[in-house]
Amino acid sequence: MDHSKSSGDTAINIGESNSAKHKTAFTATTKAVPLAAPQPAWKRGVSIFDFILRVCALVAALAATATMGTTDQTLPFFTQFFQFQASYDDLPTFTFFVVANAIASGYLVLSMPFSIVAIVRPHAAGVKLLLLILDTVVMAFTIAAAAAAAAIVYLAHNGNSNTNWFAICQQFNDFCQRVSGAVVASFIAAVVFICLVVLSAVALRRH
Repeated sequence: MDHSKSSGDTAINIGESNSAKHKTAFTATTKAVPLAAPQPAWKRGVSIFDFILRVCALVAALAATATMGTTDQTLPFFTQFFQFQASYDDLPTFTFFVVANAIASGYLVLSMPFSIVAIVRPHAAGVKLLLLILDTVVMAFTIAAAAAAAAIVYLAHNGNSNTNWFAICQQFNDFCQRVSGAVVASFIAAVVFICLVVLSAVALRRH
């Protein structure tokens, strides 16, 4: 009798052990199932905003290039020997301004397909890094051209008696208005480039 009871107790213990093992295995299996990571929608939104900013920068850079590149004014009073004329290519600074903004415009056109790739593939870090580097270079180029042209425009409006630089905007009013507008458009493009650089840096930082 004692032997059968002992055998019965042993059978019960084995059953509990198997149940405990099964429960442990089920728990381990449940914990091992990986949860699907949610796709971050903000990355695609950042890429779309990047493309919109590029379009805005392109419009501003093209406006600056076209306005400065077509600036030319001839005063109505002139003689047989003297003709009072002002043109952007009379000053190397304005010529550099036109070239710099034209390069920026061309770069923005070429960068748009890469921006579209970033929209289609938000996780592509290589494309964003390339755009970040090139945006930084073109941004510096655009700021340098705009700042140099702004200095000449300031002298054209106010002059400088120490260097005998006379203010010419009283005579060449249309010329000064056009070059001033071109400089403002170039600075707008530069500010948009700064936004593009910051946006790309933040996107890469959270990638």
